Amino acid sequence: MSTATPHHPIAVIGAGLGGLTLARALHVHGIEAAVFERDASPGARAQGGMLDIHDDSGQEALRTAGLHERFLGSVHEGGQATRVLDKDAVVHLDEPDDGTGERPEVDRGVLRDLLLGSLPDGTVRWNAKVTGARPLGGGRHEVTLADGSVFTTDVLVGADGAWSRIRPLVSAARPAYTGVSFVEADLKDVDARHPRAAELVGGGFFFALGAGRGFLAHREPDGSVHVYVALHAPEDWLDTIDFEDRAAAASHVLEHFTGWDETLRSLVSDADEALVPRRIHALPAGHRWNRVPGVTLLGDAAHLMSPFAGEGANLAMLDGAELGRFLAARPDDVEAALAAYEERLFPRSAAAAADSARGAALLFAEDAPRGLLEMFAGHA
Repeated sequence: MSTATPHHPIAVIGAGLGGLTLARALHVHGIEAAVFERDASPGARAQGGMLDIHDDSGQEALRTAGLHERFLGSVHEGGQATRVLDKDAVVHLDEPDDGTGERPEVDRGVLRDLLLGSLPDGTVRWNAKVTGARPLGGGRHEVTLADGSVFTTDVLVGADGAWSRIRPLVSAARPAYTGVSFVEADLKDVDARHPRAAELVGGGFFFALGAGRGFLAHREPDGSVHVYVALHAPEDWLDTIDFEDRAAAASHVLEHFTGWDETLRSLVSDADEALVPRRIHALPAGHRWNRVPGVTLLGDAAHLMSPFAGEGANLAMLDGAELGRFLAARPDDVEAALAAYEERLFPRSAAAAADSARGAALLFAEDAPRGLLEMFAGHA
């Protein structure tokens, strides 16, 4: 006896910030979307650190989603403070958070929970890993899950990140290594357990930069400090480190910071948990595709870029909000809605990707942190 294949008019692949913002924007207009997420549950993995949510992108998306006031209640007070140091730990810039900035900080997990809580129960299908999709004609697609089940949809949205399974439907582009690798570290209860680090980093975001490398860190609302060790390195550099041995991994990483101030080096050597490696990848700046009926992309699936302009999460949310708005405005002409969305998506993401590339060049220049200090001075 055959069972009918499930059909969803709008299917969103990925329950990250962009996919959830799209689902919320549609819900505000009374339109249902089915979101498919590979994680087994909302708490299956940590969601990452702090995000600065820009007034003209991420916050605009939250206004469209009717969540801006609730977002403001989740902001990390003091999180917009900024410090810039050199490799000798000399402070060249120390800007407090006076509450007037347009980029308030929020924990990524808190923001995701805000979006999840704004959706009807059952919107997100957990433990639903997508392995592929194929066109059926007329803009419809069949999507296959890891358990072998399938469903069909009229509108398929790839919000599934850097290694999207939906992207191949519209583009042959794949992310490439940018030449920068991160090693992430965490210091817990810094005021009590790591007072030197607490004093060094301050209450917000922190840069300590030198030629081709640096320490980036931020204070989190739970009293911890999350550290990103950034280094221009060959793509296989992280493979040479045994991250199962925390002390050995820290020693290996710090070989690249010989001569740097010991307080800066302690951000790695005193880490309370295992160090986490991460290569930084990006899609080509200006990535775009020809209109393919019934399918589009948002967020990192569409425009993965390095994090050095702080645009990734903001653009993903703005993508979701705008796509939802266009679909709601043209319910009887999906293709016109998708075309209008992509017409705005492409130039916006190309500009942001170029900014991210410039940011990386500035942060890791031979005379760093000079370029960053000049940029802040120009914005003052």
